[in-house]
Amino acid sequence: MTEREYFACVGRRPGMFVGRASFPMLAAFLTGYDQHALRYGGGGLTGWREWLVARRGRDCQHAWPGQVLHIAFPGGWDDLWNLSPEDERHAIRVLFELLDAFAAEREAVRGTPFSG
Repeated sequence: MTEREYFACVGRRPGMFVGRASFPMLAAFLTGYDQHALRYGGGGLTGWREWLVARRGRDCQHAWPGQVLHIAFPGGWDDLWNLSPEDERHAIRVLFELLDAFAAEREAVRGTPFSG
């Protein structure tokens, strides 16, 4: 299974991986994935935040989870920890759509399946 396929699997059933499927829990899960990959010689999500900034067309002080939320909610959001159920589902869907596009671009550039 490629990393792209793995992320798609997580995106389809996020509750299996983090318990209650919430955007903050999935951001923490992906940050853990990234740190593990980097520790053991993989690329992890290197370039992910920069890719998001380029996709959004502007930068700010937010880490990558904030960049995803800016893309998902261009008008802003009130409280990351208290998104409405509808907004939570939207943020999670956008997160995994963006992650898939990022992985697809990395695969195309490298000519090999994306691997953390």
